[in-house]
Amino acid sequence: MTNGFEKLGLSEKILKAIKDLGYENPSPIQEQAIPMVMQGHDIIGQAKTGTGKTMAFGIPAVEAVDPADNSLQVMVLCPTRELAVQVAGELKKVSKHKKGIKTLAIYGGQSISIQLKAIERGVQIIAGTPGRVIDHIERGTIKLDSLKLVILDEADEMLNMGFRDDIEKILAGSSSERQTVFFSATMPKEIMNLSKRFQKKDRQVVKVEGRNLTADAIEQSYIKVRSSDKTQMLSRLLDIHSPRLSLIFMNTKKGVDELALELSSMGYHVDALHGDMSQQKRDSVMNKFRNGIIRVLIATDVAARGLDVDNVDAVFNYQIPQDIEYYVHRIGRTGRAGKKGMSFSFAWGEEVSRLRRIESYTKAPIKMIAPPSVEDVEKIRIQKTLEEILAKASGSIKKSYVKAAHSLIEGSAMEPEALLAAVISMMCNPVESKEEQPVFESTFDNTGAREAGMVRLFVNAGRKQKLRPKDIIGAIAGESGIKGENVGRIDIYEKFTFVEVTKDSCRQVLSAMNGAEIRGHAVAIEPANCRN
Repeated sequence: MTNGFEKLGLSEKILKAIKDLGYENPSPIQEQAIPMVMQGHDIIGQAKTGTGKTMAFGIPAVEAVDPADNSLQVMVLCPTRELAVQVAGELKKVSKHKKGIKTLAIYGGQSISIQLKAIERGVQIIAGTPGRVIDHIERGTIKLDSLKLVILDEADEMLNMGFRDDIEKILAGSSSERQTVFFSATMPKEIMNLSKRFQKKDRQVVKVEGRNLTADAIEQSYIKVRSSDKTQMLSRLLDIHSPRLSLIFMNTKKGVDELALELSSMGYHVDALHGDMSQQKRDSVMNKFRNGIIRVLIATDVAARGLDVDNVDAVFNYQIPQDIEYYVHRIGRTGRAGKKGMSFSFAWGEEVSRLRRIESYTKAPIKMIAPPSVEDVEKIRIQKTLEEILAKASGSIKKSYVKAAHSLIEGSAMEPEALLAAVISMMCNPVESKEEQPVFESTFDNTGAREAGMVRLFVNAGRKQKLRPKDIIGAIAGESGIKGENVGRIDIYEKFTFVEVTKDSCRQVLSAMNGAEIRGHAVAIEPANCRN
């Protein structure tokens, strides 16, 4: 069978390594980037995590190395220790049959003496974090003058982390004849400025999935939920979808620790990952997550940079990130290696507006879904319990258990169905009815509407925002899908507005309008208080 990589002009040794890895056809970014890099072009590749970008630069990097030359020839700069280790590991696999190539990962948190010994023995490829690379340069243990190729992996992340000065120092200190390759999930102005300064004028730009910045394999959705209800909503989604591995993102370290404790107390196999943890603890957590010992990992954006795990089924944005690029990197952890992925975002009020801006920027739909109910969770739990019972019953069961079941049935006045129902109830860990808290608890009977059958709503914008009645009607009809005739009296004041809608459309309007924009202003809408 023909291997799709053969048409890229690769050597037999590299093709053999690719075949060993099980790859048959190049991904779009590999198909475009590999020939360009092998031809010596400087390129900027815009590609998300999970698109095969490591091999897109890794394969031509290994092809470029002369095994007979023991000097440093290729350097890959990575934002984190985890990514540097992962990249080095992939390059070692590619160079498997090209004997004599030595690859080393260097990063902070590891004893520098270990790295010094490896460098002294000679390495042709280094994958490292900018800070540790600078440390070696200043010690004189790494020489840049022999570099043929410098690669920036996740360049946008490195700039976000404040590595710009280190990157510039490394690029400025290497030969002007070197080849320079950037890979980035996003393309901010800072990346283009860096490119203009350090790449050749004829650089090539390679983009994959230009239609959007988030993978088609990821089903993106959001639920409107108050902060106080987010943990309960998360629990329901975890129970219903049963992802093998889940990543939950928070904006603060404190939030990560608090949520980890809360979910752990609810019986989930969960751990935390953030910047205050030691490198040893981080490594331990990551190994447990990769091996499925921990099925739920809660992390901050900084801690998760460079995190590379292929089997993440779902990503949860417990808090919406301030930076759009963080959102792109977060959900890029799922839907990888040809698999489908899910992302769920929890939003309320202004957070919904932020999601709409993200949706516009990424050009990928983020659909609003209804929050799962107690009944939904209970149905799934019952189904799983029945499957467990049937699976157990089809196998061998100890006689003592059969005897106990017989005694229970014979010695009880209850019907066998009632006894079995009690067992199922115990196994299901039933959802408490008190957990069901509708998003909108009001019966809308006392909002001060002037007409019967109508509900008066409060909108936190008015004449100051230049709102007009037609703006209100248009926004409500457009966002909620109700007809304009369901909108009644509108009273616009300086800083707020009252609008009446039919009672049967009220929940639909409240659900759709919170965080919506009217004349460019994000608004909050809620049932009005009764008139005095």
